[in-house]
Amino acid sequence: MRPNLLKLKETALVYLDRSGGLQKFLDDCKLYNDSKQSCAVFRFLILINPSDIVELDAVLGNYVMHEPVKATRIFKSVCFTAVQTLSLIQQLQTEDQINIVLKLTHLPSLPSYVLSLCKFPFDYTTQRFYILEGIVVAMTTVTKYTQGARFVCSDDACQLSEGFQYIRVHTPGATESATLRNDFVCSLCTSPLREDMKYRVLGDKQVAELIDSKATTAFQGFSTSKIQRFQSFTVFLRDELANKMKIGNKYKVIGIPVCMQNSSQVALCLEANRVDCPTITGPCCISEKFKYLISLTSNSYWKFTAVLANTFASQVVPAGIYNHLKLAILLSLVQTTDRDDATGYVDLLVMTNDSLILERLMNYSICLVPRGIRHVSSSDVFPTISKDKHGTGTASIQANSALLAKGGICFIGELSSHKKDKLEQLQSVLENRTTTIYISGKKYGEETDQQVTLPINTSFWSFIDVDFSSSKKHIQRDTLLIGQMDLNFISANLVDAFGLLIHCNEAPFCNPVLPITNFIFKKALQPEADYNMLQQFTTQDYEEFLAFSRNLHVELSPEAESLIHGYYLASRRVRAFPIIGSNLSATALNILISLSEAHAKLSLRTKVLEEDVLIAVLLFESSLTLKQGASVFYVSPNPVFPFEFNSEDSLNQRDVYLKQCHLQLMQFIATYGPATHVFSNED
Repeated sequence: MRPNLLKLKETALVYLDRSGGLQKFLDDCKLYNDSKQSCAVFRFLILINPSDIVELDAVLGNYVMHEPVKATRIFKSVCFTAVQTLSLIQQLQTEDQINIVLKLTHLPSLPSYVLSLCKFPFDYTTQRFYILEGIVVAMTTVTKYTQGARFVCSDDACQLSEGFQYIRVHTPGATESATLRNDFVCSLCTSPLREDMKYRVLGDKQVAELIDSKATTAFQGFSTSKIQRFQSFTVFLRDELANKMKIGNKYKVIGIPVCMQNSSQVALCLEANRVDCPTITGPCCISEKFKYLISLTSNSYWKFTAVLANTFASQVVPAGIYNHLKLAILLSLVQTTDRDDATGYVDLLVMTNDSLILERLMNYSICLVPRGIRHVSSSDVFPTISKDKHGTGTASIQANSALLAKGGICFIGELSSHKKDKLEQLQSVLENRTTTIYISGKKYGEETDQQVTLPINTSFWSFIDVDFSSSKKHIQRDTLLIGQMDLNFISANLVDAFGLLIHCNEAPFCNPVLPITNFIFKKALQPEADYNMLQQFTTQDYEEFLAFSRNLHVELSPEAESLIHGYYLASRRVRAFPIIGSNLSATALNILISLSEAHAKLSLRTKVLEEDVLIAVLLFESSLTLKQGASVFYVSPNPVFPFEFNSEDSLNQRDVYLKQCHLQLMQFIATYGPATHVFSNED
């Protein structure tokens, strides 16, 4: 034995002792020894911290990270010696029966350890560990694979027809046919080897397909990023890593890249060693421009968000138009979250006569959050099933637009462009936030049919082109209530499933074509010009602002909670009918809370105030009026922005108007609400 190899084994034993791995190994051996089941392969997991092992011995640390096959052999020899010396497992006869799996805690945060299919050339021939981050876009069901098997000589007269000299275990990149080949021969008598089936060890296997998180820019309708090449990559999850991933989530994977042959194609895959959810950290502060704006508007609860909405998306539409819609878009954006336990969503359905401007605005807006997706009509919105292309023949669940936009926005385009069955599925998802997929066992090689329910943590945007939809044949309604829109061409239940219904109508102020035309001419003549101070907010400023504000944790104040419940119960009472009861669903309460929290976040507050609830109530009541007609608590068609913004006086005038609306809301609750105390300014 070479001295350096002996030293490496001694170092490996010292590391196991110091890290607690040796004690865990002894405990695992006891479990195997106490088991009454006969085993040919004994599998052990050893947790390795690269930083600690490099500090202990640089050579062994280099083996672990860059030559894991050699490192595994060293630890395997150490473990076998320990078993033999201490008589830990009575069944163990040969070293080949030990299957050691080194599990890394992390890898150095250096570029040489990052796997990126966007960069070529890539050396995939060296089987060492890499890190990759990506979003899961497809995943198969869990199947079985051969973890280990025992072979014996087929010649009964040969001494190797018994014992455990021929053991096959799975290695990274090996296929099932490579592990269980039929061309093995005995090294002693050259007779064919046969497998002893009763000693075959099976494990769980799952195949996931990931894309680089930067690839989501390819699914956005508006992007300023440079053209890049993106390619999905396949990750094999085995044993304890099966079911570790969820479709649509982002993960950081440590694994060994392998080159696999699939029929006539060669694919680059990754054998996962460790799977973690990356830590998502947003900016710790906002830009100086927004800080200055906050100081200017600190004397009001509503001015800051009003200016935000007024100047929002000035790169694609002129400031001052569609303020009602732009505020709703900002509230929807700021309410997106990366948490799996999210409950507050702001779904938008917009009616417009100018779909071109609306699509430009929404395509621009979805690029401001990390997971904003513009659905492509050639694909499906919700998950679908296909056959796995990696030779397993099992069912593979494809994420599609809704799950790809997890924690963000899915803009599905014009609502009437989707088929009836897809709209029914959309309505079900909006109401339940889940979708169910049925997997045929007969079609995908399973014994029984399966039913998989997937959560849809996504906010949806859509629009209705009023001119296009009204031109279709549909039955005109004879009577419409005050403020109600004729939406007979769309299912009423589907319209109700959207949190907010907005009608883009700028008629009270001016014709929106004129400022848009002026905007286009100015952009053409002076593309880099800033026309006023309020238009100096860049796309990056808004992106950083939303990243900061969407991570704020807000809570309802007692006054805000009382106001929400008071308005909700009063609205149910005034919109009640003798036979069918109230047509205000229970989900309205969730929508009001989500809008109130979103306005508080947009105002950079951590507590929801009555002033936030007022904006939520006005937006919701406006939407409810379009769906069902006006009620006793009447609001104007544009209740949040009743005046055109052209000076600071208009902002002051709007504050006076909103205070009057607040008093009207209090009076409405006092008259029609429950017998509960509603806080007033004096309280």
